[in-house]
Amino acid sequence: MELIQNTADLSAYLAADEAIDHRHPLVLETAARLAAGVDDSYGYARAAYEFVRDAIPHSQDSGDLRVTWRASDVLERRTGICHAKAHALAALLRAEDIPTALCYQRLTHDGDAGGHVVHGLVAVRFHGAWHRQDPRGNKPGVDAQFSLAGERLAWVPDPQSNEMDYPVLYAEPHPAVLGALKAAPDRPYLWKTLPGTLQASAGRGAPAAGSVRSLTSRPSLA
Repeated sequence: MELIQNTADLSAYLAADEAIDHRHPLVLETAARLAAGVDDSYGYARAAYEFVRDAIPHSQDSGDLRVTWRASDVLERRTGICHAKAHALAALLRAEDIPTALCYQRLTHDGDAGGHVVHGLVAVRFHGAWHRQDPRGNKPGVDAQFSLAGERLAWVPDPQSNEMDYPVLYAEPHPAVLGALKAAPDRPYLWKTLPGTLQASAGRGAPAAGSVRSLTSRPSLA
C-alpha cells in the first residue's frame, strides 16, 4: 500500500491546529525535556513515541472514563484513546520540526459494540519517506515499536473481516473522528459514536515514497 498525502504541501504536516496544539507551553516543555536526552531527530522521534506509548495510558486499558482530544490536554491529564494519543505524539514531533501525519485503520470493534471502528495512528517523515507508528500503548498481545525499517504496529488489518488500512496521510484530524471526540461526555459514549469507516478520498496530494509492510498480528482493537 502506498501512503498518500492529502496535501502536497509538506509544511501542512508541521502546522498547529486546535487538536495538535504544539505551541502550547506544556507541549513545548515536554518536547524540550525529551529532546535534552537525545542526540538527534531520530532519537527524539523514538523518545517522543515511547513517552506517549508508555507514559500516557490508553483509557480503555486503565479504565479511565475521561475523553481527551487536544494534545496539551492529553499530556496534562495523561489519558486518551488511540486518536488522542496520536494527536499528542503529532504535537510533540511537530514541535521539533518533524513532519507528522495522522492516519487510520478500520478494525473490528472489541467488546459488546460489534461492527468496526476507526483506529488512529501517525506517520513520521524521515529519509524522504513516511513511516507509520502506533502509540496506542502495549498490552498482552500488542507489541508496537518505533521503527523506520519495517512497520511494528499494534495490529494488521484482516481483509477477511472487512478491516483495512487507509492510505491517506492527513495534516489535520479527520473531521468525523474529531467531531466524535469533541461531542463525547465520556468514553462509554464515545465507544458508541466513533466512526466505523472513513471516506476513501485521498484529497489533492500525491503518493508518498515507500510502501507499507506489516509485521504483527492483531487479535482485537482495545
